[in-house]
Amino acid sequence: MSGVRTFISHYWGVLGILLLWQAWVSISGLNAIVLPSPLSVVADLVANPAIYAGNAGKTFLVAVLGLAFGLLAGVLLSLAAWTSRLLNGLLTPLGLIFSSIPVVALIPILARLLGYDMRTEIAIVAVAAFFPTFVFVGAGLKSRPPGSDDLFNVLGATPWQRLLRLVMPAAVPNMMVALRLTAPEAVLAAILAELLMGTSGLGFMFREAAGRFAMERAFGTSIIATITAVIVFGLFMAAERRVDALWK
Repeated sequence: MSGVRTFISHYWGVLGILLLWQAWVSISGLNAIVLPSPLSVVADLVANPAIYAGNAGKTFLVAVLGLAFGLLAGVLLSLAAWTSRLLNGLLTPLGLIFSSIPVVALIPILARLLGYDMRTEIAIVAVAAFFPTFVFVGAGLKSRPPGSDDLFNVLGATPWQRLLRLVMPAAVPNMMVALRLTAPEAVLAAILAELLMGTSGLGFMFREAAGRFAMERAFGTSIIATITAVIVFGLFMAAERRVDALWK
């Protein structure tokens, strides 16, 4: 009973919206093509768990792989920018310009280069995750503890030792912040790529349902997409807290 009370106290706003939604649809008699009722959406979710789970799993995989590649590219290029003022002056403006291009505009270009398959979807997510990682890790590389550079100079540390034992550890908390912030964006980018050119995943599922005017399925897909983004965000937030606890 206490668990139910806790749930209601935390999510009473969501429950209120669902009740108002159900009442509005029931009283107004709106066609399901215009707005399905919450009960019909839940019924479709319960009746087709395998379809939702399979497509959500594929979207989750694309988001995680793209996030990993975007993180790797962001870390490597931020390290390159840290090692050289010339590279910093070259990479930072290019990264800013590249990040200013809407992701939706890059999808046709990358699809032509990589093909209309999962590789392009992963590349789109990587592009979306790259610039925040580049910025946050770059800032972390410069936020070393006060006096640490002088200490390493006194100890006669080589540039490689300074990088491995001072600079990179100092950037880890910022990298975790970048992961937490870009994780939901990675799910959104994966769904967008699937929506425009995919043959599976939540984005494709939404496009296919909307094309058939199966609005219960379309709304159900939106709910699963939201849950997937929240799960990814929660996982990386927990990882960030764990890393912060170890770094303090």
